[in-house]
Amino acid sequence: MVVGDGERSPNIPAGSRSATLAVLSVAQFTTTLEFSIVYLALPSIAADLRLDAASAQWVVSAYAVLFAGFLIVGGRLSDRFGARRLFIVAVVTFGVASAIGGAAGDGTVLLAARGTQGFGAALLQPAALGLLQATFPAGRSRGAAVSIWSSVGASGLAAGAVLGGLLTSTSWRLTFAINVPLTLGCALGAAAWIGSARSRTPGGRIPMLASVLGTGTVLVLVLGLTLASDVGWTAAPTFGCIGIALLLFLGFAGNENTAGAVLIEPTLRRIPSLRIAAGVSALYMASVGSEFYLLTLLLQTALGYRPLAAGLAFLPLAVLVIAGSATAGRAARTYDPATVLLGGFGAATLGLAWLALTPYGDADALQLLPGLILSGFGNGVVFTSMFVIGTHHVPPAHRGIAGALLTTSQYVSGALTVAILTLALGPAPDHASFRVAFLIATAAAAAGVLLVASRHRRLVLG
Repeated sequence: MVVGDGERSPNIPAGSRSATLAVLSVAQFTTTLEFSIVYLALPSIAADLRLDAASAQWVVSAYAVLFAGFLIVGGRLSDRFGARRLFIVAVVTFGVASAIGGAAGDGTVLLAARGTQGFGAALLQPAALGLLQATFPAGRSRGAAVSIWSSVGASGLAAGAVLGGLLTSTSWRLTFAINVPLTLGCALGAAAWIGSARSRTPGGRIPMLASVLGTGTVLVLVLGLTLASDVGWTAAPTFGCIGIALLLFLGFAGNENTAGAVLIEPTLRRIPSLRIAAGVSALYMASVGSEFYLLTLLLQTALGYRPLAAGLAFLPLAVLVIAGSATAGRAARTYDPATVLLGGFGAATLGLAWLALTPYGDADALQLLPGLILSGFGNGVVFTSMFVIGTHHVPPAHRGIAGALLTTSQYVSGALTVAILTLALGPAPDHASFRVAFLIATAAAAAGVLLVASRHRRLVLG
């Protein structure tokens, strides 16, 4: 029996389940890899395409803005038209955009390609999560599958930092080209193993007004937060975007409370574990999720590492993220995932605190090692646990949009965090400013400890 777009019988052959999990995991790896892989390539991209500092930053931001903006609509489209259909469209879109980005001869083409990558990822992520939950029955089997899928995603974030340095030492274009075979494999794998489905997950008609208002809110908000890191919080573009986002949100909230067709079903709003997991997702990105950004600046700006050396310096972090993810997946089968999540935030807090207190002026990568080990392990544990908890109680008809809500929370928080960290670092980051920035990340991880500890009973999965 092949896996389709709707809920399927638990009697799916083990081989089909394993193949589906492999395809979806590679897709998740690809989207998270692409978010972090360009950090170390930015100086080379800017030099080759003659981009100024503000334009170069949009190589990262164009992806994040479009990704965050269209996730919720992507989740609704997945629930309405079928996760498999959307998955194939999304993975092909992502691959084509990657090929165009790798061949780009000027900044305009590159930024357009990066935005298209983000749009493709916004459709792909909820579709992949929807297929994952349709393939594995609720309970231990689904929990294990979500753990593996999210673990691979966490390893993509870490591997991107390492591969970004290694590939950029040859050519920055390889940081885009690497996605082409990965997405091609996902598309072929989806056609061969996930199969042809005729059924759709019931979702009613797409609420167009809610979709426009919801997408517009996130798009304009993330754009405003990104501009805040470029031109400042008091600049007219920043202030205008945040003001417009507030107006759009008020319209969206009013529509959701009164309209017959809504974007986020009331059923989802009443799931405590999903609401708390969205907060956890935001604090994840504000803490260890922002570590990649800070370490890239620290290694290349403060310590003077070249891309290859900086990529190798990320290796301990990458290994421990993978180890933390694998540990969380196994531990969640023995202990309650909320307890595992609490331990992950605890390790992250200690690791980030170590990095905050390291004397960067004369530091080398070895002095950073204890902090990288602890924070990397915590990163993997939190990333895996929050998806297990956030999707556990979600009804089958709403699995796509639930995953989109978790990731939207993550990337909106990421944009806000980068804006705050940019302000803390200033135009010429020094020892003191890096300490403040890492202390901000430490505080976010500590807030994660408090949130999970105070809501522990509501996060216990039945």
